[in-house]
Amino acid sequence: MVYAYIRVSTEMQSYDSQEYEIIQFCKAKGITVDKWVLESVSGTTAVEKRTLGKTFRRMKQGDMLLCTEISRLGRNMLMIMSILNFCSSRGIRIRTIKDGFELSDNINSKIIAFAFALAAEIERNLISQRTKEALALKRASGIRLGRPKGHSKKKESASRRWDEISAMIDKGIPMSQIARCVGVHRNTLRKYIERFSKDE
Repeated sequence: MVYAYIRVSTEMQSYDSQEYEIIQFCKAKGITVDKWVLESVSGTTAVEKRTLGKTFRRMKQGDMLLCTEISRLGRNMLMIMSILNFCSSRGIRIRTIKDGFELSDNINSKIIAFAFALAAEIERNLISQRTKEALALKRASGIRLGRPKGHSKKKESASRRWDEISAMIDKGIPMSQIARCVGVHRNTLRKYIERFSKDE
């Protein structure tokens, strides 16, 4: 069987680009995908706790896992190497599109996999370091990072409905029920009421 594996880090990201790459690759190579495996989870999460781990436990000798690149399997070298070692011992094949890597039971395949995993981890570390340096530079320049305090859409909604909120408070309606009506968490509402009362 051929399993196509797609992973994104957050639910905000789309599976579409990876799915498109896999479909086009399969068309070109004459490969038929028997089962699609999609999950939204960080690559740092242990394989055993991911859909990927469950998939590996179902796979049999000779089955193939197809993904766009080796970094979809994990976010660090040791995790990727552990996955490749497990698959190699079970006779499970892994094929990646962008890397052009294919896991088979030989030393050359394992050396190449090690190089890919190491390169991917180095690249992530460099990106992380550059991001931290850029943020530090902005802070040093006096630029305030993040969303301005008290300007969320939910708080703006609460502000527009202050008369309604005030009336509910006067009627003795519980804070949790008022928060549900306004569409904010009760702690957020409580902080807003305290701040609004001070401003008045």
